[in-house]
Amino acid sequence: MKTEQANDSPLLQAIREQIEMQPGRAISFRDYMDLCLYHPSLGYYMNSNRKIGRAGDFYTSASVGSVLGDMLAAYLRSFAETRSGDICLTEWGGGDGTLARQMLDAIRSGSPALYARLRFISIEKSPVHRSLQSEALAPHMGLVSYLTAEEWHAAGPWPNTLVLSNELPDAFPVYLIVSREAGWREIMVGWDDEQSCLTEVERPLSGGELEAFIIKEAIPPRAGQRFEVNLDALRWLRSVAGSLGNGSVLLTIDYGHVREELYAPHRMNGTLLCYRKHQASDTPLQFPGEQDMTAHVNFSALIDAGKEAGLEPSGLLSQKQFLLEQGLLDELSDHDARDPFSPQARRNRAIRQLLLSDQMSELFKVLIQKKGEPH
Repeated sequence: MKTEQANDSPLLQAIREQIEMQPGRAISFRDYMDLCLYHPSLGYYMNSNRKIGRAGDFYTSASVGSVLGDMLAAYLRSFAETRSGDICLTEWGGGDGTLARQMLDAIRSGSPALYARLRFISIEKSPVHRSLQSEALAPHMGLVSYLTAEEWHAAGPWPNTLVLSNELPDAFPVYLIVSREAGWREIMVGWDDEQSCLTEVERPLSGGELEAFIIKEAIPPRAGQRFEVNLDALRWLRSVAGSLGNGSVLLTIDYGHVREELYAPHRMNGTLLCYRKHQASDTPLQFPGEQDMTAHVNFSALIDAGKEAGLEPSGLLSQKQFLLEQGLLDELSDHDARDPFSPQARRNRAIRQLLLSDQMSELFKVLIQKKGEPH
């Protein structure tokens, strides 16, 4: 089937060049997704188009008022209570800086003593997002630093550090595999000359990381079932774990499941989705560079990779459970019911949305992994 594509798109031309350079005239879906999202100038996350909010393509939990930021600030307070000296908060892939600003605002107003011993580091590869962050975090510029991932790792190990990511692993590029009667196949991306469009190409696996992952995960070989393999997320987690010192915590907020749910029979088409102008689709070969592409996170694999790298799992909670544990219900307040637009009414609605929304309250998870004892 011919897919809707702008064949004069510069990014599409770059993708085609990569395809033509390969002996089999096909690239891995992982490399295709990486180009679509992270091409240095044309990728979805690297260009200047608005991504988050009404004018963008999707919302995040930080878009729903300041509730998530306030509750993460409450977690940071508890984190700091058992640790002496300076505290470092590092956010990885913080987007436009909304969540960080919410957290820092809450700490400054509610815990000035903690604010005085706090250092905030942002690690964000998108120049556009770094620019947005510098605007959002201008009121806190005295404690904000911007580092590349390489600079952060080189400065480690980082003791008494809370590393936070909100919807990061789901945005790493993934491999696609499918089970056939003849065995496992990798789904790659090629070019259909007759239809003049991108097309899926299946190739047999030949050992390597993908086959090792399938064996380790014991992925069930149901004929025709597709799965995503996020090796980049596992590499990221191992590298972060390797740079953390004692008393540090990695807190990962994202949507996803444990492996038993991800590999269930009802997920025959996997979990890969695209978002464009708040419309979801399973058409990743359309609109390259113009839509978000994402896959559910395998939290079981992240937990296992963390253990291998020295991180002990401290909890895998639904976002709803995490928010309740941080005292979210205490944030509900009485208000004049005649004014639905009062600040109190707006905040109560945001709290209810985070607790009751099917998409945010249960699908989103919070994984807490710790390294060593605090000091």
